Amino acid sequence: MIKRVLIIGFIVLSTIISSAQSRVVSELNSNWKFQRGSIENAHAVDFDDKHWETVSVPHDWAIYGPFDKEVDKQLVKIEQNAEEVATEKTGRTGALPHIGQAWYRTEFSLPEFEKGKKVMILFEGAMSEPKVYVNGEMAGEWNYGYSYFYFDITKYVSKRNNKLAVQLTNRELSSRWYPGAGLYRKVSIIVKNQESIDQWGTFITTPYISGDLAKVNIKTRVSGEKLKLVTHILNKDNDTIASSRSNVIFGNEFEQNVAVPDPKLWSPESPYLYTAVSRLYKEGELKDEIRQRFGIRSIQYDAKKGFSLNGKVRKFKGVCLHHDLGPLGTAVNTAALRRQLTILKDMGVDAIRSSHNMPSLEQLELCDEMGFMFLAESFDEWAKPKVKNGYNRFFETDAENDVVNLIHATRNHPCIVMWSSGNEVPDQWGAEGVKRAKWLQDIFHREDPTRPVTVGMDQVQATMESGFGALLDIPGLNYRVHLYEEAYERFPQGFLLGSETASTVSSRGVYKFPVEKAKMKQYDDLQSSSYDLEYCDWSNLPDDDFVLQDDKPWVIGEFVWTGFDYLGEPTPYDEMWPSRSSYFGICDLAGLPKDRYYLYRSRWNTREETLHILPHWNWEGREGEITPVFVYTNYPSAELFVNGKSMGIQKKNNSSPQNRYRLMWMDVKYEPGTIKVVAFDETGTIKSSEEIHTAGKPYQIKLESDRTSLKADGKDLAFVTVSVVDKNGNFCPTATNQLQFKVKGNGTYRAACNGDATSLEMFHVPTMKLFSGKLVVLVQSTEKQGGIDLVVTGNQLKKSSLSLQSID
Repeated sequence: MIKRVLIIGFIVLSTIISSAQSRVVSELNSNWKFQRGSIENAHAVDFDDKHWETVSVPHDWAIYGPFDKEVDKQLVKIEQNAEEVATEKTGRTGALPHIGQAWYRTEFSLPEFEKGKKVMILFEGAMSEPKVYVNGEMAGEWNYGYSYFYFDITKYVSKRNNKLAVQLTNRELSSRWYPGAGLYRKVSIIVKNQESIDQWGTFITTPYISGDLAKVNIKTRVSGEKLKLVTHILNKDNDTIASSRSNVIFGNEFEQNVAVPDPKLWSPESPYLYTAVSRLYKEGELKDEIRQRFGIRSIQYDAKKGFSLNGKVRKFKGVCLHHDLGPLGTAVNTAALRRQLTILKDMGVDAIRSSHNMPSLEQLELCDEMGFMFLAESFDEWAKPKVKNGYNRFFETDAENDVVNLIHATRNHPCIVMWSSGNEVPDQWGAEGVKRAKWLQDIFHREDPTRPVTVGMDQVQATMESGFGALLDIPGLNYRVHLYEEAYERFPQGFLLGSETASTVSSRGVYKFPVEKAKMKQYDDLQSSSYDLEYCDWSNLPDDDFVLQDDKPWVIGEFVWTGFDYLGEPTPYDEMWPSRSSYFGICDLAGLPKDRYYLYRSRWNTREETLHILPHWNWEGREGEITPVFVYTNYPSAELFVNGKSMGIQKKNNSSPQNRYRLMWMDVKYEPGTIKVVAFDETGTIKSSEEIHTAGKPYQIKLESDRTSLKADGKDLAFVTVSVVDKNGNFCPTATNQLQFKVKGNGTYRAACNGDATSLEMFHVPTMKLFSGKLVVLVQSTEKQGGIDLVVTGNQLKKSSLSLQSID
């Protein structure tokens, strides 16, 4: 399918209705042909691809597996983890078959193409090193798999039967995590007049804001002469509230200042969005039109107040996110991103860091809409390598172009409040690294003077000595909590950012005994304890960061590693097979919250109550043994009962970071039955209670969907949480039943995930084992409206079904 959007006046249409349209944007999303391997002369005009696979784009070819320990097996020492000896890392990049070459091909027609028109092709992400051929001619190539890029293909195309071919090459030893493979973000064709607004040519800022008026500055780069630009500002109801007209052009740029009355400010709590509609005329004829959403907001960083949004001091309550979407791989999907952000919003998160690469445009659009501040990151490597075939190969030649494209493509998103030019780059050492840091920061400042720049620094001592950290707008510390005080004293900025924090590891619903703090702890089952007391060589527990956030006004917030588990980097089991995904997530790979979710929620979600008990209470064989109980709550104290007998009242206190933020009963002995917690406020008044029961044998499957209606666009998703309960309806937390999934009607089975970092079951096959009693099934809409039925079955279990609707 080629989806066309035509711009005519203020109307957005999906079909061609006039020869006077100014711009046509066509998304190339379906009927692509795909083939793995090197194909001789595959870019030629005449080719036989009838035996190739037909796919839709966005597409990640590697997510379909199978998992294989030999894929990109890396014999390395990870220097940023202070490793001194090279060891075999089998699951470092996810053990999925992303290495190698592949081709994508499709055909498209351009009925709107005629003399005087310009045709552009836009890629929002292609993994990796894409070479683009149009009608057998190379139209261009790019190197960075995370970059957005476009080419002018006017001279290669005609109205009918254009053939597009894209060659991709993923090299071994090119990543530290699962990078994905393929055309994993959107591909679009843009047809416009020669006299037109340049690609990403609009830059909107709000340099003055008062209670009754905001100045909106709009710079618009254009091509052509004797042009006039008319811009209208629309509110969220699409009413025109301000306008500006200009025929004065400086070089190739218009500059307009528009007064917006009674401005509604953008913030995480109230993410109000305006739309600027810019129309370009020549001698009274409409030549181009674009619509650009933006927000009115102010940001400030200073030594006295730290970070302020709209004049109010606040601290970032952020998480880091890798770009994969669990069982979907890296193929971008708006429904999956929205679900992630909805889960994080409930936890109280107000900021996202794209780690360690350029974010998808869909993610930024959702953050604008849903209210998340954003730290947009660019690179994980500069000139010095972390992995042999990483970005270091391209840094000297490509870095400026990649940064410019990042800024130009995303700078109008109000959610972005700072840029990051790098993460834990080995260039932190030495004078050359200081020069590179300044060079990159100067590019960001040149292209966007309104936002500051940071780098995630793990070699903090070295950056204090070299001046690297001192030159940054915002010094970002990755871990190194023991150096915060010294860094604050030595860096001149007057504040620090926890650009990456915690790296606490856990497996959802898995608990280990004895319960104690441990570094790089390993177990025979290759899981980590969900008592949230285990961490890595370089990192720490969440509570250590909480202390800094709460006690040091000069610490302006944190970005936790990570919001969700991701494919690859299975620390602390990166030398052990079959571990193939991370344990860092606050939520698991399926998006199911771990216990740690509620620890953060108890601090960050200030609107709603949090009261969460761990562990589960099914411990056959541990009768009479010490089984500590933790409670994560926003209340200051609580009383615990085991089968009605009080275990005493615990109060939060400052005796240790853990006692300050958790309630812990360390001497509880397990006996089957019921554990109950009663929470008290500051006056000792009972405010809430929660209880857990020992479950019997698994009896029935339970289904809960995040939504009941899907859009009939062939892309929308419902995420159905599948669990097992006993005859009394009690959740069975240790169930590992093998389940089967079937989708009928106007939907399809898309994938399943159980969050187990050691599972080798393929996501797209409609069967999977429960992990800690749960998994998630993804149901995808078709392009037809009507009912969708999901049926889940398992041996010796009462089956369950769920009805959804696919709507227009």
